[in-house]
This record gives sequence, C-alpha cells and structure tokens, in this order.
Amino acid sequence: LSPRVDPHAHYRLARQLMDEFAAATGLTGSAPPRRYLWTDAFAVCNFLGLYRESGDGRDLERALRLVDQVHHILGRHRQDDPRQGWISGLAEEEGERHPTRGGLRIGKELPERKADEPFDARLEWDRDGQYFHYLSQWMHALHRVGQEMGQPIFHGWAVELAESVHARFMRSDTPRGPHHMVWKMSIDLSRPLVPSMGQHDPLDALLTYLELETGAITTIIGGGDTVAALTQL
Repeated sequence: LSPRVDPHAHYRLARQLMDEFAAATGLTGSAPPRRYLWTDAFAVCNFLGLYRESGDGRDLERALRLVDQVHHILGRHRQDDPRQGWISGLAEEEGERHPTRGGLRIGKELPERKADEPFDARLEWDRDGQYFHYLSQWMHALHRVGQEMGQPIFHGWAVELAESVHARFMRSDTPRGPHHMVWKMSIDLSRPLVPSMGQHDPLDALLTYLELETGAITTIIGGGDTVAALTQL
C-alpha cells in the first residue's frame, strides 16, 4: 500500500518558509528590516496565497506591512547616501502619496557606482541601483494586492511605477534607430549603470503592462492613453 499523502503538507512547508523569511528579514520580530525588491515581490504574492488558503488575516497583514516597508526603505535613499528622502525627489507628504513615482532601489548591499568610478563587472552585481525586471515584479505584486484588497491605491501605485521608469530604461543608439532597454539604471534613474539589455526585460514589460491594462487600472487614475502607449515596445 502506498503511504497516505498529507494534503496539508505543502501548506505547512510554505507557512514555515514564509515565517522564517519574515523573521530573518525584519518583517516580524525585533531584527531591523532588510528589504530586497526581487524576493519581496514574490513574498507579497506568497503571503496573499497563504491568506487565500487559510483565511488568516495575519497573512494579509504581513503582505501589507511588506509593501509599506519596501516603499519606505527602497523608495528612499540609502542610509549611507548623502542624499536623503524619497528617491523621486518629492517632498515628504507628496512622497507618501506617491511612493513609487521615482522607482524603487534593488536593495543591494553596496552603494551604487559613482559616475567617475570605473566599471567592475563582478562588483556591479553587489551594487545598488534599479533593475527593470525587479520593478515589473513589484508592479505585479501591487496589482495582486489591489485585487485582494479591492483598493484602487495599489493599482495606482503600480501604474505610476510603470509610467515613472519606462522612459528612463529606454535607449536608442541613434535618434531614429531601434530602441532597447537598459539592464540597470542608477538609483535616481539619471544614468545607465549597465547599458546592455536583459533578454527578457521587454517581454516582462509587455506582459506586466497588459496585466495592468486588462485589470482596468487606467479607469482609476485616468491614464489610459499612457498605459496603452507603454505596451508598444
């Protein structure tokens, strides 16, 4: 006879992993928060999945707390950066209302490469900045939170993020030449740090923008023409 399969085993494993993640990254407990945009985007979706499975409001609370931490840590300049405040340059109250307008930092351990600093391919992996494929994952996470909560503000933040970063990541070698997407931009989106294009960034952009558009996000903030234009890569 085959051993009986526990139908709740996968749920318990997911619960254990996310509990450990929350404690290790300062989402729960007394440890200082350590945010990293890529894993945090997946974590938001995981907490929403646990919430749907269990109905436990603590999972939804963790997803919302994680969104808040990401915006208030990765949406602001690093503690070791002489620049302070929101990376968008918005004043404090305006930045609170529009935390994604300047994009979001990756959350790498080292500060970004200075403009006069030579490029080091190995070191660049550990330096901060902005990655488009991380940003698109966060757009999706915000979209999912908005769906779960039924609150337009999360959809609005996702669209504002797309509108803020898209043009900054687009480049053309000649005035009329084909466009390509930069792999990595500086924290303030003023200069490319890695000018080559990731193989999947344009596809990530297209699918994410279509998701936002299909979700009727444009009716919330009145940006229909803008979002439609973003899909034409």
